[in-house]
Amino acid sequence: MEAEAYRRYCLESVSAAYDVVLITSDEPSWEVPFIRDCVVVPDPTDQAALSAAGRTLADRYELAGVFTWTEWYLVPVARLARQLGLPTTAPEVMQACRNKATARSLFARHGVPSTASVSVRTRQEAQVVAERIGYPVVLKPAAHAASMGVIRVDRPEQVAAAYDFAARAAGLGTESTSVLVEEYLDGPEVSVECVTYRGETTVVAVTRKTVSAPPFFEELAHSVDASDPLIDVVAPAARATLCALGITDGVSHVEMRLVHGRPRLIEVNGRIAGDLIGYLVRLATGIDLPRVAADIACDRTPDLTPTQRSAAAIHLIYPETSGTLTALRFDGPRQPWLEQISFQRSVGDRLLLPPEGDMFSARIGFLITTGACAEDARHRGQEALRALTFHVAPDQNGQGTGADFLA
Repeated sequence: MEAEAYRRYCLESVSAAYDVVLITSDEPSWEVPFIRDCVVVPDPTDQAALSAAGRTLADRYELAGVFTWTEWYLVPVARLARQLGLPTTAPEVMQACRNKATARSLFARHGVPSTASVSVRTRQEAQVVAERIGYPVVLKPAAHAASMGVIRVDRPEQVAAAYDFAARAAGLGTESTSVLVEEYLDGPEVSVECVTYRGETTVVAVTRKTVSAPPFFEELAHSVDASDPLIDVVAPAARATLCALGITDGVSHVEMRLVHGRPRLIEVNGRIAGDLIGYLVRLATGIDLPRVAADIACDRTPDLTPTQRSAAAIHLIYPETSGTLTALRFDGPRQPWLEQISFQRSVGDRLLLPPEGDMFSARIGFLITTGACAEDARHRGQEALRALTFHVAPDQNGQGTGADFLA
């Protein structure tokens, strides 16, 4: 259900222009109307299995390109494209995107403003590095996504628990299982949505973000405004970042913070952004990033011509505490500017916030609103949220709010 809610627009867009054959980890369901054929691979990070599936499809069809919008599959899919002789950014470049430690070293080598960062393997190493960098610091997995395992630490006595929290998520990484201790960047967080074709990068949009209060970094809202003047501030840094990594082709999601008004790089995701940001870009600018990604994968010049100039925002719905969802309904009118409202949870479901859970176990759903500018779209989002009713019966132990995790 989550995949359909957040990625259906991608598959629908690509299938309107191409015959799609899919490699998927589960038997297709909602995908069926949009695909011509598929091969099920239980674990697409298994390179041998993924390559065998790719060869099977190549025997059946004349493949023009291959790409993924799933973070965990970036490196295996780049290798598959190379094996099949299809266009791709080099697998080793995708590996650098997936490993934040490698990316940081490339940023430093090419003079891209980033943050102090050290890879550690133990609590003791984390403590030493945190003292050296100076508090507050951020601990995070070197190879993960969606802010999972990312936590801010303000005092020395918090390091051990924070390291364990980050290490649990890091252990799931395929490109690296290490933990990074990094300088905390204090400033607004944004992402820059970029398109690179044959080494030339075009900055399509900038996404402004609302992030949860410390110590966690859950993303609560995003907005895209086609007329946002910030794009001129962040575009040079985004281009320099992709050049430093060696990205030659594809859609990229470049995350940064503005410290004293200047961009400092956080990380690069070598794919279309999650949380329906690509959909917001289409609503605000008319540029279709999934279609763009497919065109580039097939070595076709993408159409990056804006066809509209407006704004869109998504509000991601979370409870204030972990517990069981006991009520959920939307009582408001479906205004023309309420583009979409979607629930991924039902009454009776248990919701788990960090540190026990993450965005996948805690998020109730989302709503998307449009407007003439970002402020208008965000204001309408708040209006729609006021018509939303949900209740969560808290866990008896009170865990999951994060308030007492690092006390």
